Amino acid sequence: MNILFLSISTAVSDLNNRGIYPDLLRYMAKQGHEVFIVCPFERRTKKATTLREYDNVHILGVKTLNITKSNFIEKGLATLLIEYQFERAIDKHLNIEKFDLILYATPPITFNSLIGKLKKKYGGMTYLMLKDIFPQNAIDLGLLSSGGFLHKFFKKKEHQLYEISDIIGCMSPANKSYLLKNNPSIRPEKVEICPNAISLVTRKVEIDKVTVFSKFKIPLDVPVLLYGGNLGVAQGVDFLLEVLQSNQNRLDRFFLIVGNGNAFHKIENWFNINRPKNALLISSLPRSEYDILESFCDVGMVFLDKRFTIPNYPSRILSYMECKLPLLIASDEISDVGYTAIENNFGLWAKAGDLGTFNKLMQTLVVNVSYRENLGVNGFHFLQDNYTVENTYKIISNHFKN
Repeated sequence: MNILFLSISTAVSDLNNRGIYPDLLRYMAKQGHEVFIVCPFERRTKKATTLREYDNVHILGVKTLNITKSNFIEKGLATLLIEYQFERAIDKHLNIEKFDLILYATPPITFNSLIGKLKKKYGGMTYLMLKDIFPQNAIDLGLLSSGGFLHKFFKKKEHQLYEISDIIGCMSPANKSYLLKNNPSIRPEKVEICPNAISLVTRKVEIDKVTVFSKFKIPLDVPVLLYGGNLGVAQGVDFLLEVLQSNQNRLDRFFLIVGNGNAFHKIENWFNINRPKNALLISSLPRSEYDILESFCDVGMVFLDKRFTIPNYPSRILSYMECKLPLLIASDEISDVGYTAIENNFGLWAKAGDLGTFNKLMQTLVVNVSYRENLGVNGFHFLQDNYTVENTYKIISNHFKN
């Protein structure tokens, strides 16, 4: 097939990267499909629009404004302009008569006009991988006013995107149920579960734990609880700081926070003021170095803001599970990531904001080595059975069987 993938993710500009999108596209290409990727070259990179081709992979990087890590005004303009910029670049650089599959993910929700034009011009099935539900998530976090002009504008865009999509793949059962309940115009038969997924790899660690931990001054004799990923409002960083504050005198555990985002400086300020002896904050690491560090940790932590009324399913859990780390989750009650972890015995869950319960669960994982190791092994097997790109590919490709 000829597959077109539209994304604002910069990770797909190089399929040697690891992640839910590069892994899936790389696997599709290995199955013999022609994969066409359209992604942004943000202004800060100073790159011109360029088409690069490697065997059956075609990557069209489109010069755009800064969509990520930018101020509100530029981010808004970038989001509004990117649809036109993508359309113009595709017309100019992709010499193709037909696409069998037009694949895209949220965010953003502003591609509906572009997708409609592409479907009309090139044909093909349109498949939405629903990764977040906007604008409701912004309403939940207080970033948009309910019923305001922007809310109504983006809500209309959201409905148009769902309408133009032939199939909508949701991350989890709760995600699917929410979508259908709150959008009665969507036909149930066009909605399915298509979870986040990665390619499993054997991590070749040619350096020992003592060397790695010594470099970062991480103690060797206590469990290390890792939070790795985006540090933003959606991740409930206020509760993360409550957890750190309430445990800063506990030297029988060590907290490792690796990531960046719009709330990083808030966390950095806490570290500068409190100077905890049992925690370390790292803003960023090369992926290869992060993978090694992660593989030596003992628990993977997940945080979601307690205000969410939409179900989220963080992709960060996948690398934890790949490393056989048990999950310690603090989330809203709407999301089913905690329920899934408990039901399948690969993690523990507390309601976001419930510090007492969260710390009790943490204590269980800290003191009971065999229990947390069993949870980690269970998580790895669940990942193998449910969250691999092979599984996701089968779900999508089933729509093309005669």
